[in-house]
Amino acid sequence: MIRVALPKGRNAEKTLEIFECFLNMPLQFEDRKLILQKDAFSFMLVRNQDVPTYVERGVADIGVVGLDVLEEQKSPLVRLLNLGFGKCRVCIGSPNSYTFSFANPNLRIATKMVNITKAFFIQKAMSVDIIKLYGSIELAPLVGMADAIVDLVETGDTMRQNNLKIDHTIMEISAYLVANPNSFYRQKQKILEIQNHFKNALNL
Repeated sequence: MIRVALPKGRNAEKTLEIFECFLNMPLQFEDRKLILQKDAFSFMLVRNQDVPTYVERGVADIGVVGLDVLEEQKSPLVRLLNLGFGKCRVCIGSPNSYTFSFANPNLRIATKMVNITKAFFIQKAMSVDIIKLYGSIELAPLVGMADAIVDLVETGDTMRQNNLKIDHTIMEISAYLVANPNSFYRQKQKILEIQNHFKNALNL
């Protein structure tokens, strides 16, 4: 049995489409159910941020998760493949009226991605005041609590609608196929077979 942790939403749908070809059967979660068992596979729907936890603790053998989550959680999982879908960016943004500068010694940055933000500014030998928030990140610079934000950007519409601009891209993000190290050791042949199928399906 291969247990697969899938992030709810479009990435799960895309992943299931590829598994449908692999298993040669339709895969559809019944209404509100979180587990789907087909053939020798068990699929589970979880939040994107929780995928590494399920895989790391061995509840799932493999999973699909965004690179931002892997980097933020400093996850020790085996990164099998960059799937190339679910693309977005981790960006620094600030109000249109604000001139962002890395030369500013007193930057205040609001973000939910504390580790990614901290690592980025350490590389630039900068000490910044990082303000941890869990949502509505764009509000912080608008009310004067922060100078700028670090957040995920897909189209940039949310920033534009809140009179913010993109100042810098920290990293490009896409979904990754990952594995539990112990599961990879025990079921290496099967997991590599899945990896190769994804490579072929996505022309990677």
